[in-house]
Amino acid sequence: MNFSELFWDSFKNLSVNKLRTGLAALGIVIGIGSVIGLISLGQGSQLSVQSQIESLGANLLTVSPGAPSSGAVRGAVGGGTTLTNGDAAAIAASPQVTTIQNVSPELSRRSQVTTGAANTNTQVIGVEPDYQSVHKVEIAAGSFISQRDVDSLAKVAVVGPQVMSDLFGDGSNPIGQSIRINNQSFTIVGETVSKGGSGFQNQDDIIFVPLSTAQKTVYGADYLSSIALEAKSQEVMTEAENQVGYLLLSRHKLSDPAQADFRIFSQADILNTAASVTGAFTSMLSGIAAISLLVGGIGIMNIMLMSVTERTREIGLRKALGAKKKTITQQFLTESVILTFAGGLFGIVLGMIISLILSKVTGIPFVLAPSSIILAFGVSVGIGILFGWYPANRAANLQPIEALRYE
Repeated sequence: MNFSELFWDSFKNLSVNKLRTGLAALGIVIGIGSVIGLISLGQGSQLSVQSQIESLGANLLTVSPGAPSSGAVRGAVGGGTTLTNGDAAAIAASPQVTTIQNVSPELSRRSQVTTGAANTNTQVIGVEPDYQSVHKVEIAAGSFISQRDVDSLAKVAVVGPQVMSDLFGDGSNPIGQSIRINNQSFTIVGETVSKGGSGFQNQDDIIFVPLSTAQKTVYGADYLSSIALEAKSQEVMTEAENQVGYLLLSRHKLSDPAQADFRIFSQADILNTAASVTGAFTSMLSGIAAISLLVGGIGIMNIMLMSVTERTREIGLRKALGAKKKTITQQFLTESVILTFAGGLFGIVLGMIISLILSKVTGIPFVLAPSSIILAFGVSVGIGILFGWYPANRAANLQPIEALRYE
């Protein structure tokens, strides 16, 4: 029996009971669709996180306060008050630090912001003009915080699109409007261009105020929550990290890097951590979805075993007429592979639909990796062979006389 005869004979056998065949393939369809959809969700999430991190600024280093810990020039985050304006000024002015081109001292807090009857809880960041360059902030209307605003402790604010929408509604012009932060009145002088994002670190859900105003008027703090640094190029990032680290150790009168009361991390560190987390998340989701593939494979094996039982007399007759064990095995294996291959095709279509729906609902990019489709084909065929082998082998091993006697 050649391949075409084998294929069409298997196809006709599966067509005899269409409902049972469809139900047998359903597990594979759902399994493949779930795997593709969840892989797409994980990869889309990774791409979204990566784009948000990269939008914060190129060649970015961030110095955060932290309690002493073991390690190199990196302490654990948590000290909170170990960085000062003097540290930022020293980094900018020190002849030791030759790899940094912009320094942005920052004080960040979450606060309740009100205007009229509207209010929102958002992130308020005290900044200086260099923040705009370091973090690549674009202004959609008005202007950013100026040095004059910082020097005069001006009560002005620049708002993100999400804050503007929450307080004034979509399509409104916030410039010149008044808002209250910690019972202090501020006048809005600018609105930023949307960077996209969601959740606690949404880059559109931010209000910028002069650093001096935030420290002396709003929060009464003489320390910084972080210092953002823009290196001159990606090639000098490691050197910049070392230069800044040893300068701060000297300023904080620490001789042992293991006792550093600050932490320095780069965009690459954040991207690697985010990639690791989202990668693990994607693997976990895919593993959960793969369980349905296992269930679908077991379902196909049960259906094929039932088919062997129902066709016992047919198998006996074919063997009595000279059919070889290899031919019987190929017959049932082909039926199993056709089932899983067809289920894989429909599963891929279902996976694309699931991916598109998840993309629309969550707002993450739609990503459909060719590798996931290739994997789906491979897995579907593999399941057909793996779970079809036992029923095929059982049919091939039936004795002709016993099979012909079967009722």
